[in-house]
Amino acid sequence: MVDKDTAILQQTEDQIVYLDPMLHVRKRPGMYVGGTDIRALHHLIYEVVDNAIDEALAGRCDHIMITLHEGNAVSVTDNGGGIPVGINKELGISTLEGVMTKIGMGGKFGGGAYKVSGGLHGVGVSAVNALSTEFISTVYREGHVWEQRYKTGVPTTQVTKIRKMEPGEVTGTVQRFIPDFTVMDHNDFNYATLLQRFREMAFVTRRVTITLRDERVQPIPAETTFYFEGGLQSFVRYLNRNRRALHEPVFAEREIEFTPEDKTKKTYAVGVEVSFQYTDSSNVTELAFANTINTPDGGSHLTGLRSAITNVINRYARKAGFLKEKDMNFSGTDTLEGLTAVVSIKHPDPQFESQTKVKLLNAEVQGAVSQVVSEAFAEFLELNPRDARKIVDKCMTSQRAREAARKARELVRSGPSLLESSTLPGKLADCSSHGAEAEIYIVEGDSAGGSAKQGRDRHFQAILPLRGKILNTERARLDKILDNNEIKALISALGTGISDDFKVENIRYGRVIIMTDADVDGSHIRTLLLTFFFRHMQPIIQEGHLYIAQPPIYRLQNGKDVEYVYNEAGLNEAELLNKALKKYKQPDKVRVNRYKGLGEMNPDQLWDTTMDPAQRTLLQVTIDDAAEADRVFDMLMGSSVPPRRRFIQTHARNVRNLDV
Repeated sequence: MVDKDTAILQQTEDQIVYLDPMLHVRKRPGMYVGGTDIRALHHLIYEVVDNAIDEALAGRCDHIMITLHEGNAVSVTDNGGGIPVGINKELGISTLEGVMTKIGMGGKFGGGAYKVSGGLHGVGVSAVNALSTEFISTVYREGHVWEQRYKTGVPTTQVTKIRKMEPGEVTGTVQRFIPDFTVMDHNDFNYATLLQRFREMAFVTRRVTITLRDERVQPIPAETTFYFEGGLQSFVRYLNRNRRALHEPVFAEREIEFTPEDKTKKTYAVGVEVSFQYTDSSNVTELAFANTINTPDGGSHLTGLRSAITNVINRYARKAGFLKEKDMNFSGTDTLEGLTAVVSIKHPDPQFESQTKVKLLNAEVQGAVSQVVSEAFAEFLELNPRDARKIVDKCMTSQRAREAARKARELVRSGPSLLESSTLPGKLADCSSHGAEAEIYIVEGDSAGGSAKQGRDRHFQAILPLRGKILNTERARLDKILDNNEIKALISALGTGISDDFKVENIRYGRVIIMTDADVDGSHIRTLLLTFFFRHMQPIIQEGHLYIAQPPIYRLQNGKDVEYVYNEAGLNEAELLNKALKKYKQPDKVRVNRYKGLGEMNPDQLWDTTMDPAQRTLLQVTIDDAAEADRVFDMLMGSSVPPRRRFIQTHARNVRNLDV
């Protein structure tokens, strides 16, 4: 074996290669935009919009418009100051060209252009340029309209003065690009996903108008405009619109000054804005932003919020006598249950975990947020004793439920193996191998389970039949969930544990596949299972383990020829069948079988249509927007009826005509 030092000595000069930074973006897009999938595709837009938001934070912009054009083109327009077009003395080229083509160039490195900004590394827009087949940058500035064009990050024209600005025209920048689908996966921009992102931005950047327009929709383009005066308070009310709030939102906004230990550096301020509210829900909704950028993995700002809330409630509960001397303090889990919170910080030099900005790392931010939240929340509890009592009662209920859940988990761990229990309604038929290539089918009922067990490949496919409809975990606490035999069997089969014991790395199967009947009951069971995974095993979804099987609805036989008809978006079952039968010269002589349940399919048919990796279709479950997913599950599976009724009435026309 050759050690590392010897291996380095054996390298030759010809093996050491320099890669131009823009080519490096194309070679390793994951380092810059998080990958090549649909999320990374949307991230291209976010990077360009972040620059426009920076103009808004600097007070130079109050309107941003994002337009989706035909042919996968996107344009982002702002009425800011416009990117400078003069010659940069250091580079000898136009500043516009430098910003668009040089990694590490921007106005966010202490040059005074921005007090705070979301684009921090001089990477964002130049990386988007590198990943675009065509990029046109148009600047309205200094009384003229300027333009430069690029292809895969390389300028194809000089910065050109196009014309004089017309009377009434405002300064700003228009960035139009077409993603390069030889690098990026070929996906279409999703209007709904973008809508959620820009709604969040508008809440966090109050008094700034953000418009999303989709010109792919014809003859009348879709268009939505967001403008919020209330900021985070409005955001919290929006998130809780389908829940019963226990009190008015708590709100605080302050700047905390810091003096660096290094005396050569200037004193700086961190702006903190936070709003939160307790509801009757048992779920937690937390959103954290740094310089208007959503940080889905949280970070120091979210840690500061959580610790402050827990400490304030414990101090108040003891002072008011709700917690006696012998009572234990509330844990963070107790004080977070039912909480909807949004925290937003503005920092002149935020440190993120990566270019995709998923987690904030600045340690001092934790103390700043904690200070602001502690002062505002303590004052709120003192001035609103009735609301304070509701919050403390909520924490006490959570504490009792947590203790009951702990005892239930101990019984599960100390008792006989759930998978060997004779009381289980359906036993796991395990496979001989486990890991990334193994998969488990969660099947509806013993009949379908029997067909699946006979039809499967025993080497890598496990079958777990569940009887009936599992518990609605949206409405149940953990101790009740652990009393449910079907859910206990599922938890044990996956091997991940649950709640405090949950570890996604212990999952025994690379793919967890929900396989239910193609009818109303099957859809309901699938929704109950999705609710369970979203609320209690969300990392399984986030890491790409959860799938939905797509069994056929019809079997068509014309003599010896057999065809299966699968679900198709936008068509009900009658339309599906008619479309399939049009292929035949004598459709009246085609024998039609409607599969009302998986148990009606023999093992060979189930394998051929739904379980054979070479022929099947699986839908991967993803979470594009956690806040919107949280809202939908709360609306469809929660205790409040009116929002669910409105949803059903609104979307009734899209419900498929199921023959049950």
